Amino acid sequence: MPSAPPHRRPLMHPLHGLLLAWPVAMFPAALITDITYLQTAEIQWTNFSAWLITGGLLSGGFSLLWSIVALFRHKGSARSRTGICAILLVLMMIAGLVNAFQHSRDGWSSVGATGLILSIISSIFAVAAGWIAFAGYREDRL
Repeated sequence: MPSAPPHRRPLMHPLHGLLLAWPVAMFPAALITDITYLQTAEIQWTNFSAWLITGGLLSGGFSLLWSIVALFRHKGSARSRTGICAILLVLMMIAGLVNAFQHSRDGWSSVGATGLILSIISSIFAVAAGWIAFAGYREDRL
């Protein structure tokens, strides 16, 4: 008798996906508010950026913690994908933390070229981590 076809299910737990969705949304939103600030020089945009970065770091920390736990639970290719996601989250957190320090400065120096570059880097790492995490499936035999 042939075996049942494999059942495909997402690599990540749904709660982990919910936690990871926040930094994937917040870091690019902070990048958009940084660009808006550089175009308008309205100080409130840099405040929005600082809050978005803080929210991205907070939710990214929980997502990173979940990724580290999942790293020890998965096997094979699922483990390597989870490891890549965890590394990208660590890099996102480092860039985001430096970016938060940059945005805590006063006035024009809070964003400038350095803040914009840090926002771009943290956004790239967040989107890449989300891409890797959400694109993975594992096959289970029924």
